[in-house]
Amino acid sequence: MLSIKKYAAIDIGSNAVRLLISNIIEEKGKPVQFKKNSLVRVPIRLGADVFIKNKISKENTQRILDTMLAFKLLMKSHKVAKYKACATSAMRESKNGKKIVNLVLEHAGISIDVIGGEEEAAIIAATDLNKFIDGNKTYLYVDVGGGSTEFTVIHRGEQVASKSFKIGTVRLLNDMVKKEAWEELQDWIANSVKPYDKIDVLGSGGNINKIFKISGKAMGKPLTYFYLSSYYHQLQSYSYEQRITELSLNQDRADVIIPAMRIYLSAMKWSGSKYIYVPKIGLADGIIKSIYYDTVSSNTQ
Repeated sequence: MLSIKKYAAIDIGSNAVRLLISNIIEEKGKPVQFKKNSLVRVPIRLGADVFIKNKISKENTQRILDTMLAFKLLMKSHKVAKYKACATSAMRESKNGKKIVNLVLEHAGISIDVIGGEEEAAIIAATDLNKFIDGNKTYLYVDVGGGSTEFTVIHRGEQVASKSFKIGTVRLLNDMVKKEAWEELQDWIANSVKPYDKIDVLGSGGNINKIFKISGKAMGKPLTYFYLSSYYHQLQSYSYEQRITELSLNQDRADVIIPAMRIYLSAMKWSGSKYIYVPKIGLADGIIKSIYYDTVSSNTQ
């Protein structure tokens, strides 16, 4: 017996807002499959408001309302059975975050969970990472966002340490990350990986996905520290406009890609890693899994 349902995840980040619709394929005697059906990304950049003025602007409030209404209609068109919407650091830190959550519910009928950094890390790490990793190795998993970056140490398939840091691409663009925050991160990484001989980095987020695509590497193959460092310096030699016109980067990617690379390179350097694997997963994928497993557990209780 084959069953196919559609679930949707809405990820309201500091840089962009995403709607991921996935097919959940269940067949008796076989493991459940999660297949991406559609992904829509809108670069609203809430963090640019919140990290400077502590609140989301009127313009971006309207953009959020319009986007959520559009997402609601898309989910209806796709016949989505269940959805979950999560907002991260920008909405969490905004003075008017609660007000906007209520407005979205009123105007679009979408209920938003504003989640903490540790919960965000847990949702991301609960994705099917085991598909992408070698069970005998140790990894530092780095998920770079606009407002924060989540770090998780995975040893032989088990999470042994996890922490969220307020170091994100939009914060860095606006020069809002102090030296002390970098030092705290360096110490945390050094102490967390100390017991292990060899570390590889797993990177997720739109920027590392883009870099991986540009590299032309086959899925499952890692990027080297040397490649990432060379590309980082190459990008810095181009102006913002040249990155759009000559490197064909989207305008909302052309600026944040540089601070994102700084975070990945720092994580590799401080963990002593020579390789970064890019499994192409993130918060939206984790939300889809959490909807499914919450549904399964509630059906079996």
